[in-house]
Amino acid sequence: MSGPTSTPDWNSKNSRSNTNRNSSTYGSISNGNGGDVSPKRKSSQHIRIPEHLQRPHLTGSHRSLSDALRAVRSREEQDALLSDDEIADRDGCLREDGGMPGPRQVFCPDPHSGLNVYFNIQRIRRLVLASIEDPYTVDQLKEPRMNVLIVKPLVDRLYDEEDVSIVYCLLVNRMQFLREQHWQHHHQTVNLTRANLCEIVATKVLRKHDEENVGKTGLLLLAKILVAPFQPFQNAPPEIQPERSHWQYQSQGGYEGKLTALEVAIISESKMFLSGSASQKVIDAVYRGRIVYTPTSFLDILPDHYKHKPISLYDPRQAPLLNQYRLIVPRTRNILEVTQFLILLGLYCLCMMRQDHAVFTSAEALFLVYAAGWTLDECASMLEHGWQVHTQELWAFLDVAFVVVYIVYLGVRIFGWAVGDVDYGRQALDILAIAAPILFPRLAFNLMPENMLFIALRAMMKEFTALTIIAVWCFGGFLLALKWLSMGSSKVDFNDSPGPITISKWMLWIWFGLDGTGIQEAPAFHEILGPALMVIYAFLGNTLFLTVLVSILSNTFSKIAADATSEIQFRRAVSTFEGVKSDSLFAYFPPFNLFAFVVLLPLKFVVSARWFHKINITIVRILNAPLLIALGWYERRALWKPVRKKTIGGPSKRVKWGFWSNFNVHADIQAVFEEEPPQEVLDKIEEEDDLEDAILENSFAGLRDRSMSPGSVRPRRRRRRLSSVWQE
Repeated sequence: MSGPTSTPDWNSKNSRSNTNRNSSTYGSISNGNGGDVSPKRKSSQHIRIPEHLQRPHLTGSHRSLSDALRAVRSREEQDALLSDDEIADRDGCLREDGGMPGPRQVFCPDPHSGLNVYFNIQRIRRLVLASIEDPYTVDQLKEPRMNVLIVKPLVDRLYDEEDVSIVYCLLVNRMQFLREQHWQHHHQTVNLTRANLCEIVATKVLRKHDEENVGKTGLLLLAKILVAPFQPFQNAPPEIQPERSHWQYQSQGGYEGKLTALEVAIISESKMFLSGSASQKVIDAVYRGRIVYTPTSFLDILPDHYKHKPISLYDPRQAPLLNQYRLIVPRTRNILEVTQFLILLGLYCLCMMRQDHAVFTSAEALFLVYAAGWTLDECASMLEHGWQVHTQELWAFLDVAFVVVYIVYLGVRIFGWAVGDVDYGRQALDILAIAAPILFPRLAFNLMPENMLFIALRAMMKEFTALTIIAVWCFGGFLLALKWLSMGSSKVDFNDSPGPITISKWMLWIWFGLDGTGIQEAPAFHEILGPALMVIYAFLGNTLFLTVLVSILSNTFSKIAADATSEIQFRRAVSTFEGVKSDSLFAYFPPFNLFAFVVLLPLKFVVSARWFHKINITIVRILNAPLLIALGWYERRALWKPVRKKTIGGPSKRVKWGFWSNFNVHADIQAVFEEEPPQEVLDKIEEEDDLEDAILENSFAGLRDRSMSPGSVRPRRRRRRLSSVWQE
């Protein structure tokens, strides 16, 4: 097939039923049973309107104003408190069995292990390959014609209310198509189009789940779609199952090697999918801790998988006051990580101001121990979800740079202390001093993570590093040529010839246009070849290469700024996913994580899993008791919004405004939405809405009858009548 004009026949059973349900003929009034309605009953029935004359909110696939209002109310319920009849377990997780009493499983098995993930992945791949054979841009795929011919049929065919793995399978196929574009050059743009199609279909499937499932149950369903773990070979035939050694995955009770749709979207950089309203709704709920789940990980330094909680809503009123699981809530983790970094920065400044090359000062000892715990925490983050996910974080490159500087400093400092050489201590502190340009910008990245300048700076640093490496590689030939010319020159003594460092310094000055010493000294290398090489290098480096570099960086910034919302929401998704931790080591803050690493890790191989879990949570609760109490008090008051009170006639029962609200000129604008309107106002709104729909339907029906009677109304009059109806 080539292009949308030769789209395969997607008329499945579901699409045929939808067509039959929406089809109608001119002038017929259906009673729902296939027969016509008598004139006496016409007033109580809705008149079928021609499809080309229908208003959007009057069609069967759209909603009226009343339906939209009810949908808004149901979505507001997602932020409201859980009702008292919804029973949660002892950890505050809302039960999915309807509140039936009885013991709950300590380790919840995978509830989605029966889904045919492998079948869905292969099925989606065949459908996408059959749909797209020509390259299209993302904007072309979003056009109405492409949406009708390709996108919507795929959404209707793949959408399944009971299968929450479809979105995951679509994103897995997107990853594969993106991978294939690098080695199938003759199909490169086509595979990119197929990858974009998978992302668009995944976005629409998730949106359809969001539209048809509202309230807290809909939020829970969306969470299962995004953060439920799946394995690509799940329920595949035994003959194609890969053979895995026991050391490839850490034991997690059946969750080994499974990834979530959210993680696959981050790896494949599906920014359009993650910026959708349905995705952001789940991401915000996970970030605030309204949705809780036990994440999967690649490798935990201090694993504690005795318990595994299913994806559920969290009710802080039913949870214990000292709930150690609240330490892995992304919002809490973000605040704690900023606090830990501020402590690290303060100890670093104190260490450098009181440095002593000969001995360890108390300030340096405090910094050394605390930074060791902070480095251990950073290494655990790298191991949990892998290098590819960790480096998607906005400030990951700064953290990695500091870890490298700290490890080199620590090695040189300990070696100098062991051999008793003061010079090594001086060199170690000099190495530590270069961490200042890393730590201070990192604080700005933490405090303003959604600033476009920092988001663009991260991408531009990546491009700049790549181009600089290419430049050094290419211009290394000029360095060798000049050095060899100087060795054979009769004007320069062999022992006095400029060294590679001196020549590199001259070349660097020419590159940035700082100084022309290299061009002045060029005749000393060779009378003709020396100046020629320097001039060619100056042209290529200072003129051509820097111009290309500026153009590429400008283009990168323009692309990011043009889609700023998607970039910000993508970084928010990465931060949220990284914030839900699986390793028990994250419950111990620096430098206590060093104690957990040295003491609890060997203990795990001695005691049983149950006793290790008890010892672990007991120590965590003791060390973090004040913080857990503060979190429990705050979340009981602010995690869920209180139910909005309805006014029962009479004056408003709203509490008097605060002192500062009396000086706010626009206080009434906010106050008018603080309470539900009276019932008589709601009834009047419903009546007006139904009346407007009836008037519009009758207007279109009259217009249709006049257009069908020959000679009754001229075409110009019909067009004027149609425009007036639309204005109404």
